[in-house]
Amino acid sequence: MKKLVLATNNRHKIEEIKTLLQDLSLEILTLHDIPNVPPLVENALTFRENAINKARIVHQHAKLPVLSDDSGIEVFYLNMRPGVRSARYAGERATDVQNYEKLLAETRGVAPRRRKARFRSVVAFVGDGYEDLAEGVCEGTLAEAPRGGNGFGYDPIFIPDGYSQTFGELDENIKNRISHRARSLANIKEILKRRLG
Repeated sequence: MKKLVLATNNRHKIEEIKTLLQDLSLEILTLHDIPNVPPLVENALTFRENAINKARIVHQHAKLPVLSDDSGIEVFYLNMRPGVRSARYAGERATDVQNYEKLLAETRGVAPRRRKARFRSVVAFVGDGYEDLAEGVCEGTLAEAPRGGNGFGYDPIFIPDGYSQTFGELDENIKNRISHRARSLANIKEILKRRLG
């Protein structure tokens, strides 16, 4: 069975990616399975650069194919912030709640029609002699207060288009069909199959 390393320490992302790739015949490893991986720094200006940089670092260290994701939320009213700073929006060690509370504070009183937002995910797949990228986007709006206990990150305040519930309220199976990460992984699945046989 071919091995694939996920270049993330985020346990929520690991669970989500494993679920989304479960139909592929792969042994999915995490950074916990690879000793002494250098710290993965997300200091680039775009999701694409962050994703490819993380995948390259882990591939050079592990000598195995690597899948990396960089993702976040973009709010049109805030000129697409927080974007690549999503995980650190309220500070380097901020919690999910602190991050989305800051975002809600910045959009308090903004009319519903001006609360458009989108989740964006870029995945990078790096191995010997190849570097592939795929992107997925989920359009929606910001709720005015957090709702629901499912998911992670900004899920409790994001309402995907076509739904009245936030990602925090929606069933995991629905989220795994329509989310930004589901779409980016769907867009790279055929490449994974081809590269990994």
